[in-house]
Amino acid sequence: MRSFFRCCFFVCALLGVAASAQAQSPSSYPDRPIRLVVAFPPGGATDTLTRQITQELGEALGQSVVIENKPGAGGYIAWNYVAAAEPDGYTLLMAENAIAMSQALYKKATSSFDPVKQYDGIALVATSPLVLAVANNVNANSVAELVAYSRALPQKLNYASAGIGSVAHLTFEVIKAATGMQAVHVPYKGGGPAMNDVIAGHVAMNMASIQVAKGLVDAGKIKGLAVTSTERSPVLPNVPTMTEVGVKTADVDLRFWFGIFAPTGVPAAVRAKLEKAVSATLSNPHVRERLAHLDIEPAYAPGNALKAKLESEIANWSKFVDAHGIKPE
Repeated sequence: MRSFFRCCFFVCALLGVAASAQAQSPSSYPDRPIRLVVAFPPGGATDTLTRQITQELGEALGQSVVIENKPGAGGYIAWNYVAAAEPDGYTLLMAENAIAMSQALYKKATSSFDPVKQYDGIALVATSPLVLAVANNVNANSVAELVAYSRALPQKLNYASAGIGSVAHLTFEVIKAATGMQAVHVPYKGGGPAMNDVIAGHVAMNMASIQVAKGLVDAGKIKGLAVTSTERSPVLPNVPTMTEVGVKTADVDLRFWFGIFAPTGVPAAVRAKLEKAVSATLSNPHVRERLAHLDIEPAYAPGNALKAKLESEIANWSKFVDAHGIKPE
């Protein structure tokens, strides 16, 4: 009888292991909610985009997609968190070009984080321009006036960003290099807090996402002096482009680009399901309409194209950072 029970126990254990393996196999993915991590607080560009697509992305996958904001350390808290997660497709990262900019700024010598090695690309999602946003108490209504004003002051102007190595930080450094503008960097923990201090007049300016800047410009709470897109934005048609105001920028992409990454080692079948779901989401007319109202352009490309974009961006920003001697603060 003991042998019989031992045999039954052994068989049940095997069946349990088999059932567990089947439940965790790529063919059953996803069978529970998926976390989509954002490295900055609510209210910024990456969070705004993510909230426009999660419902339809969840519908395409047949599971809910939950946003998890993990701000801090210029993005590294979230980036390291996702890189260390199980590569099972249930912990993903919605990242912007800051992930490439920070790698260019900090270099591998001072950071053990390497997104090229530690991430699989899932899909490129979208692009969107930034706005040179200026506080109302700054005596300048054009880029030329702003540059002249910055040079005339006895002390340097300051500019806010979402953190050291963020898109707003290094994009503003490109503007400084192109115009000779004098300004001191003031890093924050996210684009939302940075913009709040520009509105209050505590900080002179900021390179803001167009989603954040539009309502504030329209309401007269800040001034928008230029956009980083090649053509004028349909949501801020009265704001000129950098090219129109005579700013020649470096060979880097001054728009936001957004992509979804996963920890290295996600099964190919899971990556394929995620790619297909992102493609379907960005083809959804309701999603495209919402994004158009925010001047976010869907730019779907598969994971290998996102990985190539990441490598190219790191190389281009490294050249700019090295050429201008920009150091982590």
